[in-house]
Amino acid sequence: MKTVVPARAAWSRVIGEGETLTITDLHGNQAVDFLVYDAHDTAVRYSAPDTVQAQGGIFLTTGSVLMSGEHTPLMTVTADDVGRHDTVGGACSKESNTLRYGHHTWSQHACVDNFLAEGAKHGLGKRDLVSNINWYMNVPVEQDGTLGIVDGISAPGLSLTLRAERDVLVLVSNCPQINNPCNGFDPTPVEMTIEAAETTIGDAR
Repeated sequence: MKTVVPARAAWSRVIGEGETLTITDLHGNQAVDFLVYDAHDTAVRYSAPDTVQAQGGIFLTTGSVLMSGEHTPLMTVTADDVGRHDTVGGACSKESNTLRYGHHTWSQHACVDNFLAEGAKHGLGKRDLVSNINWYMNVPVEQDGTLGIVDGISAPGLSLTLRAERDVLVLVSNCPQINNPCNGFDPTPVEMTIEAAETTIGDAR
């Protein structure tokens, strides 16, 4: 099943255990903010500290496992054309936009707005938002600990694939940010592709 998520829009879906989700950067240089929860108990949710600790680094790529706060696996990156994705940059909000870029940005749509609106469809609220993943976003860390948000390293048609290690609920904000280079100052659509779990000979299913 393929779905194109328009620029600046939100998306959500339950991904069954063993199914894969492929996120394709259709036009290049588009940040995709991402949260994941246990579909049957949303109190079990993605944890940036557990994920970073488990893999020994702050960037995600092939083989990275998205861990919950219970230190249990939610999804695994099984393929990645880009090689590095952000875990520390967070999601843009009206508040952070005004702080960083000026009060004139207050009316601009933001990822937190997307997460709240999309999460509400599944009974989630502001208390359920945690530090998120930013697929394709380029956030280098300088020697003094300073974070940068710079031009992306993705390109049109590049993708990454995640396998669900249990039934999970995925929330996505196709980032609307236009005040820094994370989207090349021009948000663009991305494509979501869900594929069934692979079966093997003798699989009873």
